[in-house]
Amino acid sequence: MEIWDIYDENRNLTGRTMIRGSEVKEGEFHLVIHVCIFNFKDQMLVQKRQPWKESWPDMWDITVGGSAIAGETSAQAAERETLEEIGCKIDLSNETPCFSVKYSVGFDDYYVVEREIDSCNLTLQYEEVQAVKWADEEEILQLIKEERLIPYHDIERLFSIHKQKCKQKGQ
Repeated sequence: MEIWDIYDENRNLTGRTMIRGSEVKEGEFHLVIHVCIFNFKDQMLVQKRQPWKESWPDMWDITVGGSAIAGETSAQAAERETLEEIGCKIDLSNETPCFSVKYSVGFDDYYVVEREIDSCNLTLQYEEVQAVKWADEEEILQLIKEERLIPYHDIERLFSIHKQKCKQKGQ
């Protein structure tokens, strides 16, 4: 059983919690994270969800996504989910989300990080992930067009952020 912190509309902790799967009441929000891992070839590591997943079964997805559990910061949730889902330990202690999206029942923080990872050496969480691969922007947009990747509206923005970060680092 997963317990989530409840936030108000201004992203302040309320001191209350909820059980995952229970109804989110009006004016209450929870915290979701997404991590997009890019390599230095401008490719994003994407995962394929298991066919038995309730939402978006058998679809390609960005690297990692999940909900923060009670007591976790956004960065801690992102680190935990990345380790759980793809077996990759990352340190986000000096990172902030590149952007956050407020939606009807939550806040969704997006992290964009650069790592050279051998996708063959990752340990995938059987319950969640059936495969991973590196894909460039063109391939990801094609997968979305073919309805084989979850239709995120911010895909181009994620690639743009990655390219800007590389430019700032002189890569």
